[in-house]
Amino acid sequence: MVVAIIPIGMLDGAKSRLGAVLDAEERLDLTIHLARTTIAAAVATPGIAETIVVTPDDAARRLAEELGARPVRQRKGGLNRGVDDGRTEALAAGATAVLILPIDLPGVSSAAIGEVLATLDRPRRPLVAIVPDRHGRGTNALLLAPPDAIDTCFGGDSRAAHVAAAAAAEADLVELGGPLTLDVDTPDDLLLAEARLRPGRDSRAAVASGTAIDGS
Repeated sequence: MVVAIIPIGMLDGAKSRLGAVLDAEERLDLTIHLARTTIAAAVATPGIAETIVVTPDDAARRLAEELGARPVRQRKGGLNRGVDDGRTEALAAGATAVLILPIDLPGVSSAAIGEVLATLDRPRRPLVAIVPDRHGRGTNALLLAPPDAIDTCFGGDSRAAHVAAAAAAEADLVELGGPLTLDVDTPDDLLLAEARLRPGRDSRAAVASGTAIDGS
């Protein structure tokens, strides 16, 4: 039984590193679009029994309910604490594995998620499957079987931290490439992601003009 965990912080003020190219309203539109896409993809993925959205944000919880996910209120700050709240809920529901997905992945889809879930066919447990970011530093998706195989180490050089944690746990470690390696943190990331976020637009022109990217 696989449960997807999607941690979402406060929507207002998100993606502040894009402030040079998008104003606050445009960054909010982008964040909501990415959250909607991520939740919908997880809910629609065969093999995922439930999608849990952990967030302190009321609007994000309403969005989760609208899309068929289960919202969980995060009461303590920090991404790793939010993930732990989700894992607690997943374990209580009987999960044998969890897939942790941030919401800033423009290439997210049920097919891309399915490629990560395919690593569960490996017989050895515990299993830690990582999709690093395109720089090889961050962690863009993390599959754990069982759900508490390792402590999560999101933030900073999380890929190296998760690899080290997997080694310490003597887990079967798998690292994957593919569309989930692109996240949207910086203007350069936004240029690369523009084709996915709004097909047919010229990305450099859109970023230079500060055009909102809302998926419409």
